[in-house]
Parts: sequence; C-alpha cells; structure tokens
Amino acid sequence: MASILVQGLAGYVAVVLLWKYLKWLFVDSPLDIIPGPPSHSFITGNIRQLFDHHGWKFYYDTLDRYGAVTKMKGQFGKDMLFIYDPRALHYILVKDQQDFPKTTGSTAITKLMFGGGLLSVSGEQHRKQRKMLTPVFSIAHMRAMTPIFYEVTRRLHKALVNQVKNGPKEVDILHWMSRTALELIGKSGMDYSFDSLRNDHGSDEENPYARSVKRFGGLFANPAAFWLVNYVVPFTNRLNFPRTKRWIVDNLPSRWAQDVKDIADVMESTAKDICKAKQKDIDAGINDESKKDIINILMRANASASEVDQLTDAEVLAQVATLVFAAMDTTSSALSRTLSLLIQHQDAQEKLRAELLEATNNGADELEYDRLVSLPYLDAVCRETLRVHPPVATAGRVAGKDMVVPLFKPLRTTTGTQITEILIPKGTSLSLSLLGANTNPEIWGPDSYEWKPERWLNSLPEKVGEAHMPGVYSNLMTFLGGSRSCIGFKFSQLEMKVVLAVLISSFKFEDAGKNIMWKMTGISSPIVEGKDATRPALPVMLSLLGKEERRP
Repeated sequence: MASILVQGLAGYVAVVLLWKYLKWLFVDSPLDIIPGPPSHSFITGNIRQLFDHHGWKFYYDTLDRYGAVTKMKGQFGKDMLFIYDPRALHYILVKDQQDFPKTTGSTAITKLMFGGGLLSVSGEQHRKQRKMLTPVFSIAHMRAMTPIFYEVTRRLHKALVNQVKNGPKEVDILHWMSRTALELIGKSGMDYSFDSLRNDHGSDEENPYARSVKRFGGLFANPAAFWLVNYVVPFTNRLNFPRTKRWIVDNLPSRWAQDVKDIADVMESTAKDICKAKQKDIDAGINDESKKDIINILMRANASASEVDQLTDAEVLAQVATLVFAAMDTTSSALSRTLSLLIQHQDAQEKLRAELLEATNNGADELEYDRLVSLPYLDAVCRETLRVHPPVATAGRVAGKDMVVPLFKPLRTTTGTQITEILIPKGTSLSLSLLGANTNPEIWGPDSYEWKPERWLNSLPEKVGEAHMPGVYSNLMTFLGGSRSCIGFKFSQLEMKVVLAVLISSFKFEDAGKNIMWKMTGISSPIVEGKDATRPALPVMLSLLGKEERRP
C-alpha cells in the first residue's frame, strides 16, 4: 500500500513538472517582452544567482544593465519580476497592497517560528495588531525609552573598556553589536535581560533564547532551505491537526527540521514566561509607571481595549518573538556596517567624534532624545549607511490577481517599443529591490553607489523628491512603505544613534587587516574570508581614546 502511495505521489509530481516544462516552452506570457538576464536552468532559473551569498556582482550588473524592471526566471520556469521603479513600488506596497501579499513561503515560516504576530498575519488581523502596537513606537515613547538605551549601551562601553584597557586589541565588533541589540530589545521591549554584557562569553554561556535567535538566521544559509521554506512549510501550515503536525516534525529525519523545532520551542517558552510574569502584575493590580517596555504597555492597553480591538493571548505572545527577530539582526547589521564604513573613512569618524564630544561635554553627558536625533552629522552617517547598505536588500511579494502597474520611467521592451505600464499576471513572484531603489543613479546621481554622509547636509537632488518613493523614511525603501512598513524604524534609528554616540566618543576604530566579505542574502552580515568563512564576524582594531584625543 505504501509503495502504491509513493508511486502515485511520484507520478503526480512528474505530471506537474512536465506541465510546467511544456508551459515554459510553448505558452506566451505578457512578461516575455520585459528584458532580463538569461536563465541557465529550468529547475532553478536565476534563483541561485539572485540569492547567492556572494551574488553582489550579479545583483549590481542586473541593476546597471536592465534598469528598474527586470524579468527573471524562478524555479521550474516560473516568471519573476525584479523591481525598483518608484511608481511601481507605490502601487505594490501602498495603493494596491492588498493585491500584492507577502509570499506564502515567508508568511509560513514566520508563522511557524513566531506565531501569529505582526510579520505573519494579514488583513483585519494585521490592522488590529498594528493599531495596538503603533503608540509604543511613537516619538513620545522613544523619548521615554532613551534612558534604557543608554543604560544598556553603558554596559557595552564598560565591557569594551575592559577588553582594551591594556592597549589596542582586535575585537569582533559584530559579536558585541549582536549581543547589545538583543539586550536593547530585551530591556526596552520586555523589561527582560538576555545578556549582562559583563564578559566575553562563549556560546555555552549564552541565554538559551539568545542562542536560539542567533541560530535562526543561520538556518537559511543552506540552499535546501529555499525549497523547504517555499514548498514544504506552506503545505504543512495548511494542516489543521496540531498533534499530528508535531508528531511528524518530531520524527522527521532532517537536521534542519529539528533545528527549526528546537528554536521555535525555546522562543515560545521564553515568550510565555515573559507574558505570564506581566499578566500576574496586571491581575494583581500592580501598575508600575516606571515600566516603559513595549510588551508591558501593549498588554495593559490590550486589557482596556474594546472587545473588537482586543488581541488574543496568542497574538500578544507572538509579538515577543516577532519584536526580537525584527530588531536584533537588522540593527546589529546596520551598526556593524556603519562602524566598518567609519573605519574605511577615518576622516568621517573624526568628524563624527568631534560633533559627539562637543554635544556630550566630552562624552560625559547622556543626550536627551530630541538633542540626540538632531545632531546633523550623526544623522547623516546613519541615513547614508541605511541608504547604500540596507540590512535587507530585497522584499518578496506575489501578484494576487492580474494587475496593471504604471511605471515612473518608460521601459524599453525586447521588441524595441516603450511602455509606461506592465501587466503582471496572477501568481507572479516579485522581488522588490530596496537596494536598487536606494541607489538608483537616475534619481540619486552618478555617485549614488558611494557612501557620502555629506549629501544629507545639503539639498538632495530634485529627482529624489520627484520620484515620490513610497518609503516611510527619508525617501528611502530601507524600512519599506505602506501598512507593512517597519513599525519600529524610529526605534532602530534611536538604537543606532545611542550606540554610536557612546562608542565613537570613547574608542577609535581601525582596520584589523582582515579581508571582510558581506553576505548578501537574508540580513546582510560580514564574514572573514578564509577557512572559517561561514561564521559571521567583523574583527576591528579597537583602542581607547586618550584625553587629548577626546578633547572637543
């Protein structure tokens, strides 16, 4: 019986693949007239090139050669569109966003790992969650959380001083940025400490939750994960038999599946402990006004909300893991990239240090929120890093139905004609290039790929405003746009500015002489080329500034 079932399944798969192959060969598509790179494989299309860890050359060559709309091939000959045209982005992310949902694979894996939180729900459920969370990411709340950010960063400062108190030393700054970003979201998000930041511990000493979050990103370094996430996980998510699904997962002979299960279990267990402790205080009538963390405020607001607006306990629980994941690796990547750039541009590091030392009374003062965010050069450094090097280079969407999307710039087709709109058939996968939108030379000028903080101290090119980029931050797509834009982008900016203000005021960052390569896929991360090139790391030469160097 089992053999008949296997044979039947194999036959079904063979028929589906044959149909896809014949369709690829003989069925015309309205996307055929859109230029793009050749596909060298019916099975993988351009997937390997577009999502390769070291695919920067292919990525930039595609931007330069084909422009703001490019046709590529996905798995089994399926059409994909690579887009960064600003008007098309507006229609996809804002005007017609309900017709361009997230891909089933990304939705399924986030739901599996984090539950029904903001990243994995849609429609009315997403609206309710975002409405409930928006107030805790307001500027008023950022002002209240600034002292918490400084408290954590001062612990980081003390730890780094201990590292270099006897002289300059090579330090893996990515290691410290990752730990700090996790502790920042832990303390400000949940009033929960994941890391004391007191010593340079190894992985065995890490908080289990911290270890799980870091392992999560590594799960997707395996090319096989692409197929599992896009085909296996969406299928299993449709099964409405929790015990059966759990039994299947427990018995799957896959290391990847077991790692996913273990990480999800630790995340869920920790989130439950955090929420139970807070609910206990709420039930006991304890109302500590000093508690400014996100989850505490969310739970209290949810308890007093109308029945129609209230989130379920499961939805509140899901926000814990969602917030940690969304805030940790992206911020540590952005901070590490900024420090790496300041090492390459020592003049910019010195200029930033002079501004910070003057503003902070030689590094002694903790700046209030409004003063900190108004420092012009610090702001310019952060904006320029997030423009040229967004931590996430692309965002995936899929056309929910046949859609006509207008373009900002006419597109020359393979037939030589020009079109001002494109017909996107239902089911077409879209790869929205945030990096392409941020560095488009036709909008930002011929130096668009260069890191120049000074561009933000002067008037931006007129075309930047004319493009009407739909992003929520500084004419950039780094934090996306529309109702699915990053709700915590002000939180991220505050993290970056507090950490940079404290560190640049006290330390000098220099090149450690290692060949650093930044992996492109997922959340961009640095590695040292060599025998241990799979482990994310960013070695820098760190030294404590002397009194003369710290003088503003």
